[in-house]
Amino acid sequence: MELYYLTAHELGDLLQRKEVSAREVAESFLERLETVDVKVRAYLTVTPEKALEQAARVDAARARGENLSPLAGVPMALKDNLCTEGVRTTCASKMLAEWVPPYSAFVVRRLEAEGAVMLGKLNMDEFAMGSSNENSRFYPVHNPWDLERVPGGSSGGATAAVAAGEACYALGSDTGGSIRQPASFCGVVGMKPTYGRVSRFGLVAFASSLDQIGPITRDVTDCALVLQAIAGHDPYDSTSANLPVPDYRAVLTGEIRGLKIGIPKEYFPEGMEGEVARIVKRAIGRLSDLGAICEEVSLPHTEYALPAYYLVAPAEASSNLARYDGVGFGLRVEGNDIIDMYMRTRSEGFGAEVKRRIMLGTYALSSGYYDAYYLKALKVRTLIRRDFEQAFKRFDVLATPTSPTVAFRLGEKAGDPLAMYLSDLFTIPVNMAGLPAISIPCGFSQGLPVGLQLIGKPFDEETLLRVAYAFEQNTDYHRRRPELGV
Repeated sequence: MELYYLTAHELGDLLQRKEVSAREVAESFLERLETVDVKVRAYLTVTPEKALEQAARVDAARARGENLSPLAGVPMALKDNLCTEGVRTTCASKMLAEWVPPYSAFVVRRLEAEGAVMLGKLNMDEFAMGSSNENSRFYPVHNPWDLERVPGGSSGGATAAVAAGEACYALGSDTGGSIRQPASFCGVVGMKPTYGRVSRFGLVAFASSLDQIGPITRDVTDCALVLQAIAGHDPYDSTSANLPVPDYRAVLTGEIRGLKIGIPKEYFPEGMEGEVARIVKRAIGRLSDLGAICEEVSLPHTEYALPAYYLVAPAEASSNLARYDGVGFGLRVEGNDIIDMYMRTRSEGFGAEVKRRIMLGTYALSSGYYDAYYLKALKVRTLIRRDFEQAFKRFDVLATPTSPTVAFRLGEKAGDPLAMYLSDLFTIPVNMAGLPAISIPCGFSQGLPVGLQLIGKPFDEETLLRVAYAFEQNTDYHRRRPELGV
């Protein structure tokens, strides 16, 4: 039995029945990681001693007859912008290459309380800025379905690790599609919860009004289990919503008859890959066959989401990344005076894409341009949110493609930032409106996974999971695994 390709709930059942030990499961994943990560390059830091120590604690607790979480003993990994006490957190940047946080993120502590086994920290685009994982300052990640292609970004290491059997599940962050787009490219499930559903405490900030942490899993049941573990109020995050957390697994009934699903016409534009559009429309047809009422809807301000995002997000990045100056923590490059030290540190510490976004954001916030750019972008953001509000007066869920293409080749868009930004065309509006969304596998084009994105009302992750589960139970795309030649 290949333990490393089982889902979290399948592994949890085996562990609870004592058919395998947590140590055996951890060793299976560590062996798999050692075998395939030379090809995939999903990890920046591997923590085998920590994993085996945590597994031993779970086994001891189970031997004592303690009542354990369904996730106890299940190996997972974390995107490397989530702080982990005693384990380096690099954000895939030279700026933080040797930084070891003195505390762990809220979600990390939550998973540790559940008995999770941490295998390590995952590669990403530097400071979460990118759509291909080629912006890592260490090395790019390779898509397990085709090692010559990108896994998507910025959570590419997380989705590639789950797809390749190098982690049972992972946590990523999503600022403009950074969980959902790579989930689509790698054929796994990825959810961005409602802004405020999951605490951002301990997430290294990119754009604070857009960032959200979410699960990356093999199937929808696992997504529900992980979201259950990490959701909830946190007094250390002022944007954390003080709302009850539903029982997400209980809503996985497979029944969606009578549910109203809107199909935004703006999400099937000219220029997207025809086969991707065909596969997504076929998936929507499957939802209709299951009894959902699927009708077209318009979100008229969709075309303005991308330019507005690339003013709001870089502006917030410019502010957030100002702290990396060589004084407090991280890289320090000595100079002739303090100004020279700042310049040398930031010049050497940040990569090209991070510098590009800092400059864009600083310009948008500068005197004389604030009203013309940043303030106008915030007004457009309000219009985008209102589009969704109007649509949700008629519909329970919206269904769209996750990405306009399948995974592209490594280097194909590296020299064209605008073409790269267009990869997030269908995911960015969700972040601008603060909504929950999930990407699930819905087919294959050229042998590569295609994702279906479901968008929900604020704090209505239950309906998204319910629809995603119904689709999943009537297809087998989530059960397919990449070959990887091993």
